Amino acid sequence: MHRGYLSLVLHTHLPYVRHPEEEYFLEENWLYEAITETYIPLINVFERLVQDGVDFRITMSLTPPLVSMLRDPLLQSRYIRHIDRLIELTVKEIDRTGYDAHFHGLALMYHRKFIEARETFVNIYKKDLIRAFKKFQEMGFLEIISSCATHGFLPILGVNENAARAQVMIGVDHYKKTFGCAPKGFWLPECGYYPGVDNILKEAGIKYFFVDSHGISNADPLPKFGVYAPLYCPSGVAAFGRDLESSKQVWSSKEGYPGDVDYREYYKDIGHELDHDYIKPYIHPNGLRINTGLKYWRITGKSHHKEAYVPDWAREKAAMHAGNFMFNREKQVDHLAYYMDRKPIIVAPYDAELFGHWWFEGPMWIEFLARKIAYDQKTVRMVTPSEYLEEYPVNQVSVPSASSWGWKGYNEQWLSGGTDWIYRYLHMAQQRMTELAEKFSKEITKPAQISIRLRALNQAARELVLAESSDWAFIMKTGTMVPYAHKRTKLHINRFTKIYDDLLNGSIDREWLEEVELRDNIFSGMDCASYYLPGARAAKKEKPYANAGHMPK
Repeated sequence: MHRGYLSLVLHTHLPYVRHPEEEYFLEENWLYEAITETYIPLINVFERLVQDGVDFRITMSLTPPLVSMLRDPLLQSRYIRHIDRLIELTVKEIDRTGYDAHFHGLALMYHRKFIEARETFVNIYKKDLIRAFKKFQEMGFLEIISSCATHGFLPILGVNENAARAQVMIGVDHYKKTFGCAPKGFWLPECGYYPGVDNILKEAGIKYFFVDSHGISNADPLPKFGVYAPLYCPSGVAAFGRDLESSKQVWSSKEGYPGDVDYREYYKDIGHELDHDYIKPYIHPNGLRINTGLKYWRITGKSHHKEAYVPDWAREKAAMHAGNFMFNREKQVDHLAYYMDRKPIIVAPYDAELFGHWWFEGPMWIEFLARKIAYDQKTVRMVTPSEYLEEYPVNQVSVPSASSWGWKGYNEQWLSGGTDWIYRYLHMAQQRMTELAEKFSKEITKPAQISIRLRALNQAARELVLAESSDWAFIMKTGTMVPYAHKRTKLHINRFTKIYDDLLNGSIDREWLEEVELRDNIFSGMDCASYYLPGARAAKKEKPYANAGHMPK
């Protein structure tokens, strides 16, 4: 009889990147790489587990930006172009490596992998991978949870309650339209919690959410069972805390499994290594070298010297590490169960893109883990948070502390010297969106028809939530693709401001609006009524942020 539970949580998200105005756009590769290296491998893992009758449970967030991109016809067609080019490259690589038995075998491995990815994407799921995840949820193996509209970091956006509320409500509404049911759980972007945000979640019908470990350990009053049982906020929404021990074993590249010497080296790709004329058709059209996904080396060690990747060795290590992870959870549960009046739950959340994209063997590790938990022990069982709450509906009431799972555990990852400039513009735009919602409340709440003015209001809401994405500040902080993050923040704020000015002036540029609707077409059913709260505090008329209208180009 099992004595405790493991809740494996995969947070699946990418920023909304779609550029129909250009034939090839570098940042769109983020999606194509994730499809090939993470989403399809996970789907294949789930398929095999179901076919073999393995009883597993995984909780998975699918954010609105990611869902929208995966279902976008333009991006779907561009992904097929992307995978076809990779298949063509592997054919050339099979020929190039013909005299090297080892690298020839790796080229054949990638050829099979890309062929299978195309088959899964085009023929099995008809270009709609959301169908696959939805199927596994309906079968009871996945619990898909909702998240904010564009992954807005709520502890900072929450300065304006309407803005935080809109991020949540738009996200939940998108989930309902996508999956045909209400979400049980919610992923707070970056695990960013502040006391009171759970009231918005309750209003949206959410039953539980996740926080980092110190959000629970610093709760008031102190939790009796630490992170190993959920807390109920005063709102009645449950908060589950991340277990640091299990998390670190996986996500840490230095101390965790992904850094093992036999696993594939991420940072050594043929797109950066082979002759430029040879690889040119498969990198950026302007000649910029990029990752192709074909990597022939293993981590080997900390030096620059790398040895050839051996798939059989990596597979053995993945099985070994899955067994080690399971063993550690068994011992953890045995210890905790002695002190608790209920079965402990170990919550292990990770970014889904870790598995397959960064850690090539990650999906394989998940499959080994699910099989071992199902057949090799009787102490731990995989569970979803909603199943745990059904078994233990009575839990301690406490208020988690403000927290995130970002650098240093609070807000500094998104609010620091390199990112603080964006919030004067975001907060002003939030106030202005509330102002528009109140000024045009009758048209918003009881539209006689979809007028050009209502279209402009809805597009203003789209531009605002796109500007609020936490991804832009995160990118600025980490120092990768910073110009693009700057561009996106300024672009959406400037578009919002033009719409705001046009609405107040009563002169909407129809041709320009139609072009913007085409480019920023997320949330086709956007309802800006999310920003209208009858009886809410009116937007301030004064301008607390000087020169916070149009941003510099």
